[in-house]
Amino acid sequence: MPSTDAWWRDAVIYQIYPRSFADGNGDGMGDLPGITARLPRLRELGIDAVWLSPFYVSPQHDAGYDVADYRDVDPRFGSLGDADKLIATAHDLGLKLIVDLVPNHTSSEHAWFKAALAAGPGSPERERYIFRDEPPNNWKSVFGGPAWQQVDDGQWYLHLFDVSQPDLNWDHPEVRAEFLDILRFWLDRGVDGFRVDVAHGLVKDAQLTDWTAPSVVLGGLEPAGPPPPMWDQEGVHEIYRQWRAVLDGYSPARIMVAEAWVQPEERLARYVRPDEMHQAFNFPYLEAPWKAGELREVIDSSLAATGSVGATTTWVLSNHDVVRHASRLGFPAGTGRKPGIGIGDPQPDTGLGLRRARAATLLMLGLPGSAYLYQGEELGLPEHTTLADEFRQDPAWERSGHAERGRDGCRVPIPWEADAPSYGFGPGDDSWLPQPTSWAEYALDRQVDVPGSTYELYRSALATRREHHLGGGSLIWSSTEGDVLAFRNGGILVLTNFGQEPVALPSDARVLLSSEPLGDDGRVPADVTVWAAV
Repeated sequence: MPSTDAWWRDAVIYQIYPRSFADGNGDGMGDLPGITARLPRLRELGIDAVWLSPFYVSPQHDAGYDVADYRDVDPRFGSLGDADKLIATAHDLGLKLIVDLVPNHTSSEHAWFKAALAAGPGSPERERYIFRDEPPNNWKSVFGGPAWQQVDDGQWYLHLFDVSQPDLNWDHPEVRAEFLDILRFWLDRGVDGFRVDVAHGLVKDAQLTDWTAPSVVLGGLEPAGPPPPMWDQEGVHEIYRQWRAVLDGYSPARIMVAEAWVQPEERLARYVRPDEMHQAFNFPYLEAPWKAGELREVIDSSLAATGSVGATTTWVLSNHDVVRHASRLGFPAGTGRKPGIGIGDPQPDTGLGLRRARAATLLMLGLPGSAYLYQGEELGLPEHTTLADEFRQDPAWERSGHAERGRDGCRVPIPWEADAPSYGFGPGDDSWLPQPTSWAEYALDRQVDVPGSTYELYRSALATRREHHLGGGSLIWSSTEGDVLAFRNGGILVLTNFGQEPVALPSDARVLLSSEPLGDDGRVPADVTVWAAV
């Protein structure tokens, strides 16, 4: 029987991007021992669980999302023994640990793909992937360029992402059996769940029909009409029901969270029905502009959609694939998605971005449900918006013909100590992406126990959220007018001022937390969120 410990429903989960979190051996690349050594700091922050981006054996053409061996650790990051120690340490600290799973494609260095190339056309080995004698459609890679690549014998294979990431054929029983075994391998080692990469992409339309809409790195699905032939096909749900049956055989409860760029929210909610995933990232919320009315619409539609299937909503503002929200919010409200920011691009207002980011975080953590944090956001880290192009490694940069700067700017190794080499990322000066000179001011040791720092704001918010059970609460909108969002979650009023003029709190409100100081008259200034007991 499945466990009744539904810890995920109100959990705050912290994403670690392993190559950029902590370097234990000084080679400039983050690793599992570095993560293990820093876990007590995350316990002090007050999160409930950790999600690790891929650390598997990989040629690293797409930062580990091109997996060559799903059952081993890349030597850059350590060993299986290091993974076991990391899992055990997390559990000893009372933290759950979730790992990434990449089922849409493998690396071209995977043993299966090497066997497929060696075996030739018509072989059973090629049936595990999607090979054709000619490209059957006009599909584009989301990293730019065509989605079909020709091999030496003349056949073509599908790669919706980089050419080094051939898509698997999920109609093949061996593919399905392999991933059930991979799930069990990591569950037996003690992991508490999986974040499923490109969860909406495994099954393709059987006819492989043409698709004329532009392909982008993330998103690109229209909220109305049928889904594109490569995304959000009905067959994915059968796969996740099979996976859920495996997870339900373990106790304590293990979970799956879907990375599914699916619209509208009603379609996304299908991924979190009771016999499928436990969570799905709320990307419409992440992409909503800094405007009261539009955020309220997203919050309402999200809660209604997940509530209709008995799930909670999973809120998120930043991750390893998008411009950090401390920079994103430094542009005028309503500015569209930016596929990276670099030298020569319009630059955000750093002060405004951080002010709004702090307010956005308090708003998000005041909502009922689960929330995900991305490493470094608790420090107020902005995007590295002036990273020199010569250092860029994201495949989107090259495959787009340098039209998209890509995601490297949000993946720069984070700062721990202001005056240490590599800002404490590792014992030496090396870091796989160069850190900006401004990183010292954001370092953790400059913020711990400093009233008003972004780190202490996060720590206070997480403690207050737990004390008042906000994650397990419910939302009731208060009277709002103009550019204000205000709701009650239990005995807490959450109020965000999106306008330019200060607004008054109710006369009986007792302020518990504020993203910035209130005015001398007790009014809430622009771009500030307040939690108050009422």
